[in-house]
Amino acid sequence: MISQTQAAPHERARKESRGLTKWVTAREAFWIALEALRGHKLRSFLTLLGVVIATTTLIVVMSIVNGMNLYIAEHIANLGTNTFVLHQFQWAQGFDSFLTARRRNKPIRLEDYEYLRDNLQGYLQIGAMAQLNPNPPARYKGRLIDEITLNAMTPSFADIGREKVEKGRYLNDADYHRNARVCVIGQDLVEKLFPNVDPLDKEISLAGLPFRVIGVTEKVGSTFGQSQDNFAIVPLSTFRNIWMTRPELLVYIKSPDGQHMLELQDEVRALMRTRRHVPYREEDTFGINASDTLMSAWKNLTSTIFAVTIGLVAVFMVVGGIVIMNIMLASVTERTHEIGIRKSLGARRSDILWQFVFESGMMASMGGIAGVLLAVLIARLVNIYFTAEIPLVAVVVGVTLSTSVGLFFGIYPAKTAARLEPIEALRSEN
Repeated sequence: MISQTQAAPHERARKESRGLTKWVTAREAFWIALEALRGHKLRSFLTLLGVVIATTTLIVVMSIVNGMNLYIAEHIANLGTNTFVLHQFQWAQGFDSFLTARRRNKPIRLEDYEYLRDNLQGYLQIGAMAQLNPNPPARYKGRLIDEITLNAMTPSFADIGREKVEKGRYLNDADYHRNARVCVIGQDLVEKLFPNVDPLDKEISLAGLPFRVIGVTEKVGSTFGQSQDNFAIVPLSTFRNIWMTRPELLVYIKSPDGQHMLELQDEVRALMRTRRHVPYREEDTFGINASDTLMSAWKNLTSTIFAVTIGLVAVFMVVGGIVIMNIMLASVTERTHEIGIRKSLGARRSDILWQFVFESGMMASMGGIAGVLLAVLIARLVNIYFTAEIPLVAVVVGVTLSTSVGLFFGIYPAKTAARLEPIEALRSEN
């Protein structure tokens, strides 16, 4: 009787032998698949076309959606760090809901801003802004810009807004209380009105009225090709004194940190509902907007696009898998004699099975890799004119999915090959 001590080395040897056999089978399958691709280039191209298209489509769409998410988060949904906005209505909502809110909700006025400023607890900064519509012209001596964005703000926006002063200073409390005719301008106004002149302390015309330039902001850039530096900022008090006594406002509220954002939003909601005497069961007559709200609405939109893409990818993958299965069945027929020789030399059913499954998987994975390379090229071209950022997960999912399709659709041809009887297989002609 063999002792356990004597049996252990034999067991280890058997396991090592099985592991070596699988490695040899996998390596053989790789080289056979590669040789098949080289030997029948056109057939290989047509075989893998569905997988390549599916992988490319998946990665390109994921890249564009990811790029758009990053772009929206940085350029549109960026309200400032730990900042949310009180407005007349919720920004991210359906068109019908927007029309209802537009008719029902009263605009946010200066009295609402002052009420929150005096009664809200725990905020870091609070500021109000309004905008002049239609966009007015700006002029300096003989130079003219037909339309600029004229923003009216409280001095507290120095710590809230994303516009940072590069030269000069921002609006201060003295400007606000004196209704001073001063302004802070963006880089577009500097480049077009003051190409060779220092704009500080120069007097420019905004909507036909003189304003002294006290500051210049850093360049912001553009969003969807629209410049974000074509603006001038004036004190809200001056704006009310000249153009609009009761402007519609946006109130920006900055929280000390992210942990207190929701608490502060709830407190603003409670104060505004109390101020407007909104009954308990009725909806808010105002909108509280935060970056995550906008991003959530955007991602709901892109999830629909992504769902349609998944459907297309699924169709292409199934078609590609069926083509691979047909080609593998043809390959089994062509190599029946070879299978008979392998079986007569001691190859087991499992060896034949795994050989064809590996071969099918390798073919599909090569199609997946080709799809990844094509998707990278397309994404880079898209990024030149629009935006696209390839996430690593897209590459992993693309290659994994294509390989899985190959393995799945390779099972039936592999089983067909494994079931062949050696004698019958040897009788077949090459």
